[in-house]
This record gives sequence, C-alpha cells and structure tokens, in this order.
Amino acid sequence: MFNKSDISRNQCQLFGGQAKLGYDWWWHSFTAIDSESGEEKPFFLEFFVCNPASGQNKPVFGQLPANQEKGIRPSYLMIKAGTWGEDARQIHNFYGWNEITVDMNVPFSVKAGQCYLSEDKTWGKVSLSKEEAESHPEYMSSYGEISWNLTIDKKIAFNVGYGASSLFRKIQAFEMFWHAEGMKSAYSGEVFYNGHRYNVIPDKCYGYADKNWGKDFTSPWVWLSSNNLTSNITGRKLENSVFDIGGGRPKVGPIALDRKLLSAFWYEGKPFEFNFSKFWTFTKTSFNSTETEDEIIWHVEQSNLTSRMVTDITCKKKDMLLVNYEAPNGKKLHNRLWNGGNGIGTVRLYHFGKLIDEISCANVGCEYGEYDS
Repeated sequence: MFNKSDISRNQCQLFGGQAKLGYDWWWHSFTAIDSESGEEKPFFLEFFVCNPASGQNKPVFGQLPANQEKGIRPSYLMIKAGTWGEDARQIHNFYGWNEITVDMNVPFSVKAGQCYLSEDKTWGKVSLSKEEAESHPEYMSSYGEISWNLTIDKKIAFNVGYGASSLFRKIQAFEMFWHAEGMKSAYSGEVFYNGHRYNVIPDKCYGYADKNWGKDFTSPWVWLSSNNLTSNITGRKLENSVFDIGGGRPKVGPIALDRKLLSAFWYEGKPFEFNFSKFWTFTKTSFNSTETEDEIIWHVEQSNLTSRMVTDITCKKKDMLLVNYEAPNGKKLHNRLWNGGNGIGTVRLYHFGKLIDEISCANVGCEYGEYDS
C-alpha cells in the first residue's frame, strides 16, 4: 500500500557517487489567501542542492561560459521561491557549500542564511533585483522578493515502493528517484510577496510536498497532482482524497524505460495505484502532453488488473512559467519545462470496469517538458 510514511527517503541522498555528480531537492507548493482582498494565490518553495563534493566558499554556476569551456560542474544550494498566475515568477538565491548546514540524518534539515527547511517547518526569504537578474543569466531567475514562515503537516504519502528503497538508493540504480512524503499536506503560516501578506490556512491550502534526487532529469517530464477534488456524481467535496502522477522516461543504469509513469489515487481512504515498478500488477500506461498556443494539455490513461484511471488536465500558459534547472553535469537541456499550479480537469476512476467516480480537479500542480535526445 502506497500511503506509507518513510521519512528516511527525505534524508539528503548526496553521498558516494552522487556527492560528485548529483542533485537532491525538496519541493513544496500550496495556495495562500491575500489577507486584504481574500484572493487565492498559489506559491511554491524549493531547496535544491547540487554536487557537494565540488563545493567551494561561493556557489559555482554551470551556466557560466567560462565554466562550460573548462567543464566545471555546478555546486551550490539553490533556494527557489515563486508564484503562479499572470505574474508567475521564480526567484533564486544561491549559497556555496561552506555557507550551508545540511543534517544528513533522519529527520533531515537544511539551513543557509535566513532560510531553513525540515520535515515539519520552513522559513526564509529570497530576493533579487531586476538589474541582478538581467545581468546574471546564470542565475536562471526572475526578480522580486518573497518571504515565508510555515509549519508543514504531511497527511498522505505516495511511497513508490522498492524503486526508492534503501538498497536501490545505496547503489544509485536509477537516474532520477522520487518520493512524495506529503502528496497531501496541510501548511499553516504566512507568505509576504509584492507588498501583500498572504495567509496559509491548512484546510484551504491544497498543499503538496515531495522530493526528487539523482544524476539527471527525465525527458519527457510529467507531473500532475491535486487534492482540491469534487465528485461530479454526488457533488460532494472529497476531503480525504488526492492523486499524484509523475515520471516520463526513467532510466535504470544505462537502460531507458520509455514513457512510464508512477501514479496513485487515495480516494476517500481507498488506495488505487498504477506503478510500473510493481510488475505483478500488470500496470499499463499511455499518455500524451501537448502544447497549444494558449494551453498545456495532459491526457493519461492507466490500468492494472483491477482498476483504471483516466486523467485529463489543462493549464493556461499565462498562469505558468518555464521553470529553470541545470543538471549536475552543467547542461541545461530542459528549456521549455512548463510548470504551473492552476490546472483544472477531470479524473475518471474505474474498478473492475465500473465507474467509481468522475472527479473535478482544481489547483492542479502540473509540469511538462521534453527535449530532443
């Protein structure tokens, strides 16, 4: 059963070979409410660490032309904070490894400057001027300022199974690992952005928390998740439900497993899982993601021996951003990685051929990107 907490998978994984060539990130996204207008606004936070074995006093940027010419790999902690909507932005601040404190134990913690993250709390501030953003393209950043102070209560987990087990992590079998300790999470606290204070309320935040780590990024890259769900059959809000879909083209060593996704739907306390790594379930997946002039569109169909899940999500490009990362080898191959938090759509869930529910989804976290190999 996938709803099984395992905070050891949230431990920093950059040991052995991945300390020399590897990344590890903790991602958090949620909706907050403007304290004056009552307007909802989605935000995200991320702590991204890269190549600690190459660490120096100051951050090392792989996108600098001089470093690319010399084959110098990036090394830093990047703290990313941002918002989606028509003013979507991602603001990056960087720290060298001598400026970072990482507790490699369980539970983990990461601290640098004014910023802190652990299993159950985070606070901090990122800021960058327009002049700095324009004169330093290696920062891959928008300009602006965001600060936050939040507690985190991870309610429902997506534990993908042995694919991220301690053995597979130790031998670093996969190119990219994934664990969603809080695919449904309750955040509380406040965010300050653009002169406004936003309140983060646990039962209205539609929160999400996961992590990824490895040596490189998948392509295609797909992610969809929401816990703002309503049954179209009964009209009832589904308070104990969440779905999460992720993956694209996982690699086991040098072998690529083409167009594979890991998915879970916790439907009012009942688990439905579509996990290719659990081969005995005979999971089958087909999906496509398309880009129109105005939207990104996802269609995913998955089935196993007992169940079927059909997911259709759209997100307006005006509410999204092209999220930026460089891989541990210094390459930036994903240059059209669409990322949003305002997706909408439907999920149809079947069991032994019978429609269990058709569900309307809002506040969908969503991602799609693909590059030519």
